[in-house]
Amino acid sequence: MNRSLVLPIVIPLLTAVLCLLFFRKPQIQRWVSVIGAMALLVVSLWTLRFIWDEGIQAVQIGNWPAPFGITLVADLFSAVMIVLAGVLGLAVAVYSLDSVDAQRQAFGYHPLMHFLLMGVCGAFLTGDLFNLYVWFEVMLMASFVLLALGGERGQMEGAIKYVTLNLLSSAIFLAALGLLYGLAGTLNMADLARKFASSATASSNAIVTALSMLFLGAFGIKAAIFPLFFWLPASYHTPPVAVTALFSGLLTKVGVYSLIRVFTLIFIQEFDYTHTLLLVIAGLTMITGVLGAVAQNEMRRLLSFHIISQIGYPLMGLGIFTPLGLAAAVYFVFHVSLAKSTLFLISGVIGRLRGTFDLKKLGGLYKAQAWLAALFLTAALSLAGLPPSSGFFAKLSLVQAGLGQGQFVIVAISLGVSLLTLFSMIKIWNEVFWKRPPVLEDVDGGEITLQRDWTWLAPILFLVGLTLLISFGIGPAFEIAAQAGRQLMTPQLYIQAVLGGGR
Repeated sequence: MNRSLVLPIVIPLLTAVLCLLFFRKPQIQRWVSVIGAMALLVVSLWTLRFIWDEGIQAVQIGNWPAPFGITLVADLFSAVMIVLAGVLGLAVAVYSLDSVDAQRQAFGYHPLMHFLLMGVCGAFLTGDLFNLYVWFEVMLMASFVLLALGGERGQMEGAIKYVTLNLLSSAIFLAALGLLYGLAGTLNMADLARKFASSATASSNAIVTALSMLFLGAFGIKAAIFPLFFWLPASYHTPPVAVTALFSGLLTKVGVYSLIRVFTLIFIQEFDYTHTLLLVIAGLTMITGVLGAVAQNEMRRLLSFHIISQIGYPLMGLGIFTPLGLAAAVYFVFHVSLAKSTLFLISGVIGRLRGTFDLKKLGGLYKAQAWLAALFLTAALSLAGLPPSSGFFAKLSLVQAGLGQGQFVIVAISLGVSLLTLFSMIKIWNEVFWKRPPVLEDVDGGEITLQRDWTWLAPILFLVGLTLLISFGIGPAFEIAAQAGRQLMTPQLYIQAVLGGGR
């Protein structure tokens, strides 16, 4: 199994290369893209099952022993995130068949999407901070071109903001890597964890904590935490909806994954300082994101601000830093990625039916498309955290973890933000589905059906089905998250897999 850890990286790479080989045959590209995404999902599920049965796995590329070579590591947290990449990759690949225009597909949309998935999977599997930087850059290049592909004015403006802030993040990350290597002589995460755990001097801990703030800044920009989030709502609403759905489900989650990884494995010397700061940032991220969402009247911008607000919840679990808190964070990341991507895909269908995303110009879809209203309501109530949705169980676990540690302020903020999230979802429901259309005679009376438009509807049904599965199958789903939380709280298991058990 160890050497098969490369498959979640190799499959998107081969898919992208095959798409490039058929660059002048977009129809073949489309189906190569879907088949490659299906293969990634199958491999990711198999990887999750094996990690669940056998424990953390590691492989040293080229047989160079750790910490000198390139290390790939998969624990349950990594495996869950790889499954998430496979799920969203398949959903977006199918949705893109018809929703992305022929010109964008002819100019490399499909290979770029799979290069992006390769970077995401590489980031989830790498055991080395320098290679994490490399995979970040792969993601940045692919995501920048996807964001700008089409050359529309709004896209170019959003892409410039996106790439400028993310290049700043990369510069901070690279500077932090240089300083960290100068201090420790290694960038292998397991080796860093072992060395810092054996360091007992206050001065050494102070230097490590200072370096941790650089990593917090670098990863925080990519995760869109407070106050580093302003690039996201300025850019995510500009590309085609399929691109936004993929970005919302994966890109900021790579930043969250990186924060959880380094602040559970490496930077735990000054727990009272670093994790209290994370709790403060979590609360501010929730508040600013949800207030921005409430103020919007363009559906995609509203949902973009909710990406920010929801990032605060896994940060809350990380700041609480207990097995339950981390388990809730893992479960929440999976749940919210499904819910947000679903809502963006639904917004694409609404845009197709009505030709606009402006809430004030919408209305009447409940009567015209009751099935769409039901799908929206399922995802929206899950995002808001109403029972018996997956969002309810995720937030309940975070609240329990917070109360168990006496963190009453962040618990109160999380509950208040949930109410405002529900308010903004009701706002969309009322404006899009419930009220009368502003001008009845101008409303497109066209319909969308599964038989005729399956590439639009099948991905939404797929994601809504998974949301219901992890809601009503909360026992097995949360048990995986709970075991992932226990592994994160026991870094010795990770260290042993890389330095003692990896081949």
